[in-house]
Amino acid sequence: FDLSSKLGITVHGIIGYEILKDFVVKINYGAKKMTFYNSDIYTHKTCRKCEIFDLKFYKNKPFIEVGVKLNSNPNNIIPVKLLIDSGGSDAMWLFEKSHPEIEVPKKYFIDFLGEGLSGSIYGKRSIIKGLVIGKFELKYPTVSFPDSLSIVHARQFKDRNGSLGANILKRFVVVFDYKKNKIMLKRASSFKDPFRYNMSGIELVYNGKLLVKEQDFTTYRFSNSQGTAKQDKIIKEYNYKYTFKPSYKIHMLRKDSPAQRVGILPGDIVIKINGKYTYDLKLEEIVEKFYQKQHKKITLVIERNGKNYEYTFLLENLLK
Repeated sequence: FDLSSKLGITVHGIIGYEILKDFVVKINYGAKKMTFYNSDIYTHKTCRKCEIFDLKFYKNKPFIEVGVKLNSNPNNIIPVKLLIDSGGSDAMWLFEKSHPEIEVPKKYFIDFLGEGLSGSIYGKRSIIKGLVIGKFELKYPTVSFPDSLSIVHARQFKDRNGSLGANILKRFVVVFDYKKNKIMLKRASSFKDPFRYNMSGIELVYNGKLLVKEQDFTTYRFSNSQGTAKQDKIIKEYNYKYTFKPSYKIHMLRKDSPAQRVGILPGDIVIKINGKYTYDLKLEEIVEKFYQKQHKKITLVIERNGKNYEYTFLLENLLK
């Protein structure tokens, strides 16, 4: 699938096991920084906010054992083995029936979960009571239960109960040490940030470049001295420049979502969001607006068949 269009940036490849196995790698999501260390001389530092866990590998993929608290029995910690999916945007996935006690909470909705090698992945999105990773407990994380047909390949490892994604990992500074089969988690400042999800129902993708006409000007200043008086004269010379800038379109819409109900359609090109031209924003900056609080007003100007239309809707939390 086209990863570049989904992320809105050019992706040349993916860093995998064959690189990571030779280094100790620290990922700081908050600083958007990834650091590689010589594994032969690296020493793990002890700190009050840190904890080191064992990694287990299956086909060169890292797994961690954690605990989940489900809504049906919130005082019971269910042990699960999760794939560490540092590129996955969700908080976590759980596979139904992979453990006798793993069941979908009563409150959920069907949502688009992402793209896999076999195509689009759909499933049930919900919230659980908690996620326990050693001494760390994250309260009320969002969790997705992917459709069983979409994850046939993922279920080949029978002991796997799901995945741990970036919406969990970004709450830590993460250090991978594949040679020693270890992972260190250090609590970050974002640890207690509330878990949110896309409440608009819009899946937005990069749509190539468009030529934008922008007004520009050059300022000239003149000084004119007459006797003791000094006068400054400012002249602005206006002109126009043309620049190629990014364009974004709606890839798909969740059924009965706020955006679909007001009449927005797949294929619509988003021109403005809340009064700002989208070509001046990164894809992630636009999508972040769909993750704000419930009832936040979103106004979109879209282009459809050469005409512009304006739509307004409120973000809606289906899991309240």
